Amino acid sequence: MLVARSIALFVVAALFEIGGAWLIWQGIREHKGWIWIGAGVIALGLYGVVATFQSDDNFGRLLAAYGGIFVAGSIAWGMAADGYRPDRFDIIGALVCLAGMAVIMYSPRGQ
Repeated sequence: MLVARSIALFVVAALFEIGGAWLIWQGIREHKGWIWIGAGVIALGLYGVVATFQSDDNFGRLLAAYGGIFVAGSIAWGMAADGYRPDRFDIIGALVCLAGMAVIMYSPRGQ
């Protein structure tokens, strides 16, 4: 159950971080304005809050593991929000990152 909770928190964190960055991108690069930028800043702050709910107390480990989620999530976000079409190397790279995340986060450590 702890792994499922952890994965759910990683997914929610990814939605806030990637979504927040995307909102800021839209606000600046697509000239959608300060409301989009402000919403992005709030979402990025919520990403930081969600990360604190992980059960592991090691910030460095959590942030490193989250990196794998961020890579895969960013590709998925680009597909959904911007019509991005990843090639096989994007997909392979994302899978490698997710595998690395799983090793970092869920390996037995005898603690």
